Amino acid sequence: MVMKTLMDARAGLVAVALTLTACSGLMGGPSPETYSAALAGPPRTEEDRGRDAARMTAGTLAFARVEPGDHVIDMIIGGGFFTRAFAAAVGPEGHVTAWQPQEFVQFQASYGEAVTAADALANVDGVTSPIAAPVWPSGADLVFTAQNYHDLHLDPFADDTARRVNAAVFAALKPGGHYVIVDHHSTAGSGLSAANALHRIDVEQVKREVQAAGFVLEAESDLLERADDPLTANVFDGSIRGKTSQFMLRFRKPG
Repeated sequence: MVMKTLMDARAGLVAVALTLTACSGLMGGPSPETYSAALAGPPRTEEDRGRDAARMTAGTLAFARVEPGDHVIDMIIGGGFFTRAFAAAVGPEGHVTAWQPQEFVQFQASYGEAVTAADALANVDGVTSPIAAPVWPSGADLVFTAQNYHDLHLDPFADDTARRVNAAVFAALKPGGHYVIVDHHSTAGSGLSAANALHRIDVEQVKREVQAAGFVLEAESDLLERADDPLTANVFDGSIRGKTSQFMLRFRKPG
């Protein structure tokens, strides 16, 4: 009985350790506090800092393992929120490539303005190209995308867009580099069915696609998950906007 109790306790400790490693992805990496000073200064805005609590910016950077001097590709920058965070975190010795698909720029003028603003920052290059043909420099430490991976599966784009983008990410990263994806949860088993209607995607679908491109899943985090999100509303719906449950995945390029 004593031996069984000890074995059960040991099994419980192992399960806890595995859960912490898989869910937080932070063990052995930087802590969120590492980024406090960088996130408090330029080029970030007061509006950016006002959104940090909801977007868990410091925790997200820690999960992505961003370090001073890194070269980061911010994939589909939206309004540039994470571009500015990366620019601050990598410092003057680092570099950020801020990519916006041309189709996004044509769809909404503010997306083009965000690229122009990003390009004006000292350690950032703002770039555009067709969504299925990214033009990025090689040797990156990190490719990061937040709340936009599902867009690769929107109806206006070719069926192989995600495959081509994932291949471009693989080519742009140095061996051992990371690919971090944050996106809105859809219901388990929903695959791609929610991409257009709800702007969500099944996390297992993302894993399958990225691993098929040659990546290894290194860690996942529940930092942005919310139990009160039913996962059935469009992310732009007023009842849920800014309060969706999101997953974070960190993949590694072998080598």
